[in-house]
Amino acid sequence: MLATEHPAFVCICLPNQNHFETTLKLLRADIPMLVENPLVFKREQADTLLKEARLRGLFFAINFNHRYAQPMQMARQALQAGRLGEIIFATWRFGGEWCSDHPFANLIETQCHGFDSLEFLCGPIKSIIAEMTDKTENGFCTLALALRFVNAAVGSLLGTYDSSYAYHDTQRLEINGTQGRVLIEDAVRRYSFQPAGSETAEVWQADYFNDFDREFHRTFDKHFDAVITAFAASKPPPVPAAAGARALELALASIESFNTARQVHVDPQR
Repeated sequence: MLATEHPAFVCICLPNQNHFETTLKLLRADIPMLVENPLVFKREQADTLLKEARLRGLFFAINFNHRYAQPMQMARQALQAGRLGEIIFATWRFGGEWCSDHPFANLIETQCHGFDSLEFLCGPIKSIIAEMTDKTENGFCTLALALRFVNAAVGSLLGTYDSSYAYHDTQRLEINGTQGRVLIEDAVRRYSFQPAGSETAEVWQADYFNDFDREFHRTFDKHFDAVITAFAASKPPPVPAAAGARALELALASIESFNTARQVHVDPQR
């Protein structure tokens, strides 16, 4: 393909543990790209990919498409407008059924969305305490994390491959502030904002004809539109591949916390 078609841009979607070699080859061929998440499973691989892209000045994006769900966009707007006041806590829950030969697959390949979404809305995480279980002998695919953010808020992340994506409310994100609360249900299903002390909440749900915002797969379409727009205008990617390395860093800190039974601090800049 490289020799015959000379692509101007490539989108990479491969099995989760097979990202590194192909991505590295394309970077060394000076190909701008959008890669699927997770970026990779090893820190040294992430560092190598980012270094290669930086040396060549390449457009290098990653598909954290949860950011482009309508409820996530509304939550971001509410936070930026100060409607929640100071963030006090945030909690993310996401899980279904899956299996992998990697013992920490759920944490790295699925909860990368949780790490990215929490930091996208609440700012950088500074420390993690982790508990995990391999009760089903499917790896440590059910986990609970206690988080502390740089802004002094606290949080939690619960992830699993021992549940079912068929369950209602299998994904849930709550952000509680001094002046109000945001709640997101099943990523694209429902958004609500409720001021503190009020018995009335503002609720968004896609209307009868709004199939686009109701469908999770369309979040990729929204993100890809933003990626191509930025690429065509010679602007940085809306979600750079460095965000994938950041999610991996938080996952590795979680594994360290579990293995050592202690709190692990994370450099907010890494």
